[in-house]
Amino acid sequence: MALAAVLLWPAPTLAQSANGGPLDFLGNIFNGGKGQTGSIPQSQPGSSGGWSGEDGASGHPLMTAAAIREAAANFDNCVASMWPDAARRNISQESFQHFTAGLTPDLRIMDLLDSQPEFTKSIWDYLDILVNDARLARGREILAKYKTQFDATEKAYGVDRYIIAAIWGIESNYSTQMGDRSVLQSTATLACIGRRQKYFRDEFLSALEILHHGDLTPDQMHGSWAGAFGPTQFMPTAFKRYAVDADGDGRRNVVDDPADLIASTANNLKKDGWQTGQSWGYEVVVPKDFNYMLADRAKVLTLSQWEHLGLKRANGQAFPPSSDKAYLLAPAGAEGPGFLMLQNFRVIMKYNPAEAYALAIGHFADRLRGGQPFVQAWPRQERELSRAERLELQQLLAQRGFYRGTPDGQFGGETREALRGFQASIGAPADGFASSDMLDRLRGR
Repeated sequence: MALAAVLLWPAPTLAQSANGGPLDFLGNIFNGGKGQTGSIPQSQPGSSGGWSGEDGASGHPLMTAAAIREAAANFDNCVASMWPDAARRNISQESFQHFTAGLTPDLRIMDLLDSQPEFTKSIWDYLDILVNDARLARGREILAKYKTQFDATEKAYGVDRYIIAAIWGIESNYSTQMGDRSVLQSTATLACIGRRQKYFRDEFLSALEILHHGDLTPDQMHGSWAGAFGPTQFMPTAFKRYAVDADGDGRRNVVDDPADLIASTANNLKKDGWQTGQSWGYEVVVPKDFNYMLADRAKVLTLSQWEHLGLKRANGQAFPPSSDKAYLLAPAGAEGPGFLMLQNFRVIMKYNPAEAYALAIGHFADRLRGGQPFVQAWPRQERELSRAERLELQQLLAQRGFYRGTPDGQFGGETREALRGFQASIGAPADGFASSDMLDRLRGR
């Protein structure tokens, strides 16, 4: 797949696709073959490999190699034990037996569940890959081809067609990269093995509900290793909440039916709080002496208040007169562009809670609408820190009393807040951007 959000921030927890929207880009990784009861399935001839057989990087007790082997040996019993829950969801015994027959665990997923990439992509590299000329051209073709469906959806849900088209384009490159792993096998594996069994038990049972009701077939339900499927990557539970039968054919087909796909994606955004007619946000120029402690998702001000603090739109236009509230995002620190994020940006983040993903969606939608590239330059001279360097940065922040979490090499709000504290203490812009220079300064160089 084009690029997973995991390349930007390790192991994100996603609202919509649980692990990897855009789709798991690793692709075509071993699906475990049929094994005997009580044994661990082995690779089929010609497969590209299987589980590494190693402990997971998370250190979770259910991710040790021994725990994974034990759970894999009990896989058949685990699946069978879910029949009472399936019955409570009005799934017939015939359907349960039919759809679970022959299921085997895909143990390669255990490595993906606990993957910790050594390097991550910078936000500008991420945007370069996802928002490109070829994808934009295809997006414009999609908007023209399905104009009738987009017209009906905008009228019914009030959700911007360009946002829907952007999600479709970034999640699956317009249905050309939807993933080839069985949703049933993936969710069953994760429901019975590993550290997120409770979460994926619901996903597995929801997948069975979809099949029992006849909305989709097993052949249609192929997607990422975490169970997301279709052009806009619905998890089974998200399908249950948001999928609609827009064309009245009796099926909610978010895989092959454009009307259902477009309307269901819009329904998702609408129910998550989409505000009709509002932008997702604005690129802004931040003044040189700005207090970057204000660049925080929790610090929300009106557009006029931000303007009073010296922020201006990068394209030179005035902010629209409104009482809209926004927060300031500076994803590349003081050396890169700033963005004022409105309510609809938060809605996109409910679809996938990575800020880089939501920024890519918003920018892609603007470009489809005829907008221009971002005005300000990214600090492309900066390099992304390796995982070892990220871990070292957290450890050094902890030694100086700024970081109170457990160093793990994964950057989140707690790490950025700690880094801001250190930056403020040395008189640097407290933008929370983890540059190699900041690491050197923590080292005392």
